[in-house]
Amino acid sequence: MSASTEAGVVEAVGKELFIGGKWVAAESGRTFPVVDPATGKELCQVADASPADGVTALDAAVAAQSDFAKMAPRERGEILRRAFELLMQRQDELALLMTLEMGKPLAESKGEIAYAAEFFRWFAEEAVRIDGGYATAPNGSGRFLITKQPVGPTILITPWNFPMAMGTRKIGPAVAAGCTMVIKPAAQTPLSMLALAGILAEAGLPEGVLNVVTTTDSGGVMEPLIRDGRARKLSFTGSTGVGRKLLEQCADKILRTSMELGGNAPFLVFDDADMDAAIDGAMQAKMRNIGEACTAANRFYVQRGVVEEFSRRLTERMQALPMGRGTEKDVVVGPLIDDKAVDKVTELVKDATDRGARVLTGGSGVDGPGHFYQATVLTDVPQEARLNHEEIFGPVAPITPFDTEEEAVAKANDTEFGLVSYVYTSDLKRALRVCEALEAGMIGLNQGIVSNPAAPFGGIKQSGLGREGGSVGIDEFLETKYIAVAL
Repeated sequence: MSASTEAGVVEAVGKELFIGGKWVAAESGRTFPVVDPATGKELCQVADASPADGVTALDAAVAAQSDFAKMAPRERGEILRRAFELLMQRQDELALLMTLEMGKPLAESKGEIAYAAEFFRWFAEEAVRIDGGYATAPNGSGRFLITKQPVGPTILITPWNFPMAMGTRKIGPAVAAGCTMVIKPAAQTPLSMLALAGILAEAGLPEGVLNVVTTTDSGGVMEPLIRDGRARKLSFTGSTGVGRKLLEQCADKILRTSMELGGNAPFLVFDDADMDAAIDGAMQAKMRNIGEACTAANRFYVQRGVVEEFSRRLTERMQALPMGRGTEKDVVVGPLIDDKAVDKVTELVKDATDRGARVLTGGSGVDGPGHFYQATVLTDVPQEARLNHEEIFGPVAPITPFDTEEEAVAKANDTEFGLVSYVYTSDLKRALRVCEALEAGMIGLNQGIVSNPAAPFGGIKQSGLGREGGSVGIDEFLETKYIAVAL
């Protein structure tokens, strides 16, 4: 990949705030750098919004809400359909942009663009399927008329690990439902969202419907908008700790909320599992996005009869993964997002080894530029190790043996989180028992990837509220109104 090609895709993206359909500088004139995590070098500077800029963005969303809510559902759907087509036409350039700012290998970035685009195609079709109801009152004296309306201006906050898909997963249903938006992407990866804003404008989204605010002061800019009272919904993807703070703020004006928070996914392998499928699924569930995913397999529980074989084969696969900058050919293990991420993974691995875990491969960071950590497999990891209770967000697979089905389920559920679990077994009865017993919003049964725009994504316990995607995804952006009709 040439330096001029990389510079070209960065140059093509707007670097200012996108408010009211226009690119505008931050009112203070401040900017902040976007850095390539593989090299530590600055890619560009983008506008650094102040609280006043946030209020201006909300003003624009509020002003646009009434007219946008009246737009025909088919027309809103066609905007999303055109945006889907533009994303797919520009998949290569957008993938390179994502790799430069986030670090994931190009092949994965291309996959994310396709995944992100699919949310627009799905919700383009859902826009015309918003329904209601008509019923006779039980005593026959009247009628019930049920209708659904857009909830109103929304605040959307997205993370850095899937900088395009987490945006389309929220923007798609908001547009389909008729809601205007203020969206704040993560400061580490603002370029993908800024590119998406340009694409939506090109697809015909009216001015003021989508407003993008980039900032290094997330709390200072977003809290006033949450407490303002004019926004009626918050959708957030990020850590459970931040989610708790946002829920407290939303309570002030009783904002409707949907949140996809942290995960601690267990990956259960029983001794009757198809071992080839289990290893392939483990690689998918662990190494997708370099392990920087809330759905990443965080804890591997393997039945004692097959733990040695599973550990050996997983180690062989992890050792064979090429590491490097995501733009390089065949690279699978790119950099983590920043030094803080590397430090966290390092701490977790040290804690496990201090408690008796053995390193089968990897186990350390990498000297030189960029934020790299080796693909790592640990075995004999005790249940009390921090790796089994905290989200790793890195390429580390900790393996703990178990003996019985009951023990496996108990260990899997021993967490405050409940986003996703993975189960590998060839026994149908066991599969049903275990899937029903696991405390998670999603289960991967003999497969290592659960995310799909056509399926309801979300967790239970402290992994979040509500669902994104699927036929229920649009409901988060709709209010139900009941009209009592006298006869």
